[in-house]
Amino acid sequence: MGRPVLVRRAIAPLTAEAAIFKLRDLRDLRSRPRKNLHDPGHGNLHPGQRELGGEMGKMAAAVSSVATLATEPGEDAFRKLFRFYRQSRPGTADLGGVIDFSAAQAAHGTGPGAHKVVRSQLSVSSVSDHDAHRAGLQPVSKWQAYGLRGYPGFIFIPNPFLPGYQWHWVKQCLKLYSQKPNVCNLDKHMTKEDTRDLWEQSKESLRYKDMNKRRPRSLLEKLRWVTLGYHYNWDSKKYSADHYTPFPSDLAFLSEQVAAACGFQGFRAEAGILNYYRLDSTLGIHVDRSELDHSKPLLSFSFGQSAIFLLGGLKRDEAPTAMFMHSGDIMVMSGFSRLLNHAVPKVLPSPEGESLPCCLETPLPAVLPRDSVVEPCSAEDWQVCASYLETARVNMTVRQVLATDQDFPLEPVEENKRDFTTEGFCHLDDKNSQVKRPRLNSDS
Repeated sequence: MGRPVLVRRAIAPLTAEAAIFKLRDLRDLRSRPRKNLHDPGHGNLHPGQRELGGEMGKMAAAVSSVATLATEPGEDAFRKLFRFYRQSRPGTADLGGVIDFSAAQAAHGTGPGAHKVVRSQLSVSSVSDHDAHRAGLQPVSKWQAYGLRGYPGFIFIPNPFLPGYQWHWVKQCLKLYSQKPNVCNLDKHMTKEDTRDLWEQSKESLRYKDMNKRRPRSLLEKLRWVTLGYHYNWDSKKYSADHYTPFPSDLAFLSEQVAAACGFQGFRAEAGILNYYRLDSTLGIHVDRSELDHSKPLLSFSFGQSAIFLLGGLKRDEAPTAMFMHSGDIMVMSGFSRLLNHAVPKVLPSPEGESLPCCLETPLPAVLPRDSVVEPCSAEDWQVCASYLETARVNMTVRQVLATDQDFPLEPVEENKRDFTTEGFCHLDDKNSQVKRPRLNSDS
């Protein structure tokens, strides 16, 4: 089917699908060169400028129609918007309705989705300023926290990290958490010896990647996911007692402070899934239901390039709400929101002229609290991390698997049939990756 023709007359009511195509047509018109728009002889608008003004008005109408699409019920409502944002282009009206919690408008109740955004109350007294600092966080009293109408239990905290402290968590994701005995997607295609130290095998390639555009991708650039603690079985979609390695103590401490600030004292970090996104990666529509205790929250930490996050309903025929996730942002899904469909359809490159988000430009302080869980990050290590993040995003999700005094059900785990890369939870990955691309599973 051909692309709809742009009709320069009054806008007729648009269907949801037609609104998307019309928005793109108008967006393309906006990008055309604008020359000789003024008539110097009469000081009047050139017909082309009048036409452009009219088209901009139509663009606003089209954006409104896309907003209508987001509220229309019906089959595949989530998937429609997933495809729309996956194909969107930064800097255009495509992203005009995406909520940005880090923008000043959020604090003043204006901007995209303002009618949905509400303030969330945090438990300031549950986390001491000292413990927050130990984890690299600002005092909880200085955090901003938001929720969304219709999504009870969802909390969004725009970057509460102290300046420079994100460096530690980025370095841990790339240098430490990716190492054995933790499990990663590369294990399916390589020997344990080949994946023993991804950092050492990749750091020189990443450090000098701008000098060699034709170089093969490093192993870190092929990394797509890592599991921590109770290792998620991508085939059975279950955790088990016999597939466990110690959970990182620093990440456990960070998670405990964030959970306590959100009212979940006693939270235990028992399992983690780290996702490593390239600019062309997505995270398919899914629900995190494999944990045996859903009364505890799911915590999500983002670092690096920004992304669009879609939060839907209990069923996929409920249209999702779109929001930006920037470096340092934390999301908490609890209560009703704990088992909602969600996805990441788009990773956004830095604006032209910038390689990293500005919050990553400040170095980690050389002097840290004596009992801090954060460790120093050398300039050499950060050079590798920064090079990686220029075209990537890292996300850490942390969960409590078992309720207090709960045990795993007694059932055999067939280790020889475990396949760590075939579950649709992962990315619809870029075509150039040498690691087999997982397909989206309809019941994920």
